[in-house]
Amino acid sequence: MGSEKNNSFDHTLKNIVVGDSAPISGYVLLVLLYIITTVTTSKMAGAQGSFELFGMVVPLVSMTGVFSALGNMCLILLVIFYKKLGYMTSLAIMLFQIPLLVMKLILIHLNTSLAGLFTDVFTIIAITLIYVKNRSIYDFQMRIREQAVTDMLTGIPNRFACRTLIEDLISKQEKFAVVAVDISNFRSINDTMGHDFGNKVLKEIASRWKEIAESGETDTSDFIGRLGGDEFTIMIRDAADDETIMKTISAYRSSLENKMTIDDCDYYISAFYGYSRYPEDAKEANALVSGAYAAMHEATRAKSGTSVLRFTHDLLRDEKVMEIERKVRDALDNDTVFFHLQPQYDVDHRLYGFEALARMKDENGNFISPDEFIPVAENAGLIDQIDMKVYKLAVRFLHDVMEKSSAKIVMSVNVSVRHLMKNNFISEIKEILEEYNVPADRIEIEITESVMVDSVEKALSRIDELKALGIKIAIDDFGTGYSSLSYLNKFPADLLKIDKSFIDEMNSGESSRQYVATIIKIGHLFGFDVISEGVESEDQIETLREIGCDYIQGFVWGRPTDPEEAMKLVLS
Repeated sequence: MGSEKNNSFDHTLKNIVVGDSAPISGYVLLVLLYIITTVTTSKMAGAQGSFELFGMVVPLVSMTGVFSALGNMCLILLVIFYKKLGYMTSLAIMLFQIPLLVMKLILIHLNTSLAGLFTDVFTIIAITLIYVKNRSIYDFQMRIREQAVTDMLTGIPNRFACRTLIEDLISKQEKFAVVAVDISNFRSINDTMGHDFGNKVLKEIASRWKEIAESGETDTSDFIGRLGGDEFTIMIRDAADDETIMKTISAYRSSLENKMTIDDCDYYISAFYGYSRYPEDAKEANALVSGAYAAMHEATRAKSGTSVLRFTHDLLRDEKVMEIERKVRDALDNDTVFFHLQPQYDVDHRLYGFEALARMKDENGNFISPDEFIPVAENAGLIDQIDMKVYKLAVRFLHDVMEKSSAKIVMSVNVSVRHLMKNNFISEIKEILEEYNVPADRIEIEITESVMVDSVEKALSRIDELKALGIKIAIDDFGTGYSSLSYLNKFPADLLKIDKSFIDEMNSGESSRQYVATIIKIGHLFGFDVISEGVESEDQIETLREIGCDYIQGFVWGRPTDPEEAMKLVLS
């Protein structure tokens, strides 16, 4: 097995460089066509008779030149498409024919043999020139292709070569594993010793691993590549199970962790490894590579002594969360968080105000769903920054409205429990109101019921401070939380918002309708106005009007829109 595997790495790389070659069936077909045309030419040479072509009488013997030319064309095509094999075949055929033609010319004085002799000599010259020229072009193309698939620093395959091999193995439905490798603390080596030294480290790593891939040291067929920076990949074939894969990775890890002496300096290098398997973990290239990276990043984050991890779908979810968190941080750092405004109306379709909703795009300009980034921002402790950004934009919008219109609309903004409990929350709210000279009674802060569970006394104290400023308070998503009627009795709110889930089911039956009607009655009993969220049909509006709802918010009368369109709505 060792001798076979010695050439496995180079053979795989050569296949990537050369790509698809002409099929052997084409080679056989061209040789057969040449034999057929040669036999036909020989028969035509002594043939009698003629045939009619386009109204002209053509002697059969005149067709010898046509078939001879077709035969030569077959030889030329052999040289063009099959390179050395085609050239050697064509040359052998020509060299075999020349003595036969000379014998015919000398022994039986067949004059046509003289023309055939010259034709063969010129054909040999032609195919030789074509082969030599083709060879130089081919060699140049191979150098270009080899550069395209080779990492210039280390001499091992690059990202493109690795990707090509992955797609090729998938197309053949061959089982294999992709291992993503991240060298530990490589940045510190670059920072302390310089990039030239770091490059030498990368070359040494590549050299050691290439030796393993070519030597047959493992029980698998391996292919290594450098993806860029300090990231490498190992593709493992012929592995029956995880134990075999782990054993192969262990061989590369042991080689890497042996003492490395560069410029008379001794270094010990380690790495983190993550792998995914085809087809068990993923069935297409992007997902397979993403899975390996997710496992590698988890191994790097955990730093629990386990430097090798296999992909699981939970890891990919964690990876997605981390990516969203990165995008949230980028948006906050680059001040690209923005907001949309969803209009709120009374049941007679008079504009009451707007709810300010946080919006975010990634670096490619694609929208990130609030359902994705809001929970991530909450868990990462970033939600208060988003709250304040949207709050400031909303207050500034109100300031612009006041300059252009006398309409007394209310601006509703969401505040997380975490943000509400911050010691400087009230001062932040007050400072922005003063900056834009906006009356506090034009602001409505939405707070979920869960605030009453986390810390009742502190929550009520903070709400009292907001009320003292003149700010309105809304209980958001009522009915989905944990509040009791006793809490509502203490809650100094102005507005109660019925969650969309209840509105969706409201007209599905009498009990659902009565449930919403009861919530509205409870709200009114405690002195709250009531607004229904997620209203999407005229039937729902009619029902809400009948059971005494005060305000409507939903797609039926207005989707979230940008501030410019919202301003047009106010001014109209």
